[in-house]
Amino acid sequence: MSDNFRTPAGRVRGLGSAKEGTMHFVRQRVSALALLFLVPWFLITGVMAVQGGHSSVVEWMASPLNAALLILTLGAAFYHMRLGMQVVIEDYITKSGSKHIMLILNTFVAVSLFVVTVMSVMKMWIGG
Repeated sequence: MSDNFRTPAGRVRGLGSAKEGTMHFVRQRVSALALLFLVPWFLITGVMAVQGGHSSVVEWMASPLNAALLILTLGAAFYHMRLGMQVVIEDYITKSGSKHIMLILNTFVAVSLFVVTVMSVMKMWIGG
């Protein structure tokens, strides 16, 4: 029944009107799957490190494995956040100009947060 609203070319190519909805869906699910494993790791090991005080946290972040997994967690979280906010902006902002500005701002904020947090992790890892 839903094929009645699609053009013949769209049915052949298997693409929606924006031609990227499926890939957006897949990317969001993959980032959620990564977070399904990374967030519990972060919560368990992070809480254990925090219980030992500041020096324990610095020691935890100075470990190459923990630093790498923390950077992966941050990357997946900020990417997942950007994808989710993109959907909200596209669905609820009606003015084209405002929509484009918000989408650009969304990407800028997500990338900025990722860069700042990665720099912090790297400083703790290298500078310990």
